[in-house]
Amino acid sequence: MAARRHGSNQSDTELDMTPMLDIVFIMLIFFIVTTSFVKESGITVNTPQAQTASKQENANVFVAINAEGDIWIDKRPVDIRSVRTVVARLHAENPEGSVVIQSDQEAATRTLVAVMDQIRLAGIDKIAIAANSVTP
Repeated sequence: MAARRHGSNQSDTELDMTPMLDIVFIMLIFFIVTTSFVKESGITVNTPQAQTASKQENANVFVAINAEGDIWIDKRPVDIRSVRTVVARLHAENPEGSVVIQSDQEAATRTLVAVMDQIRLAGIDKIAIAANSVTP
């Protein structure tokens, strides 16, 4: 009596998903590591114009001061006494980046100087003040 093999003509083929999942996870890790996170101020201010204005590279923290003297960081209003800690926390995520102050042209200079002082007390030396470039 001959033994019958059931399904000998059919091959049990399965698609191994492990290499594809490995590639997806490696790409995910790559994109997370290479992404730079920018913390925007959250409001729009009317910045003054300057002929020497240039684009600031590596800016990751934006501090905005509106005409009334309100300070905004990361889409939230911030008191002058907490600017130092908030900027230090946000800057710790990307230490190579710089802080850009977007001050309204009608804002008081004392508010701008106080914000700059708090940022320097946080240990950050890379500070820029935003301005619109004048086109001739």
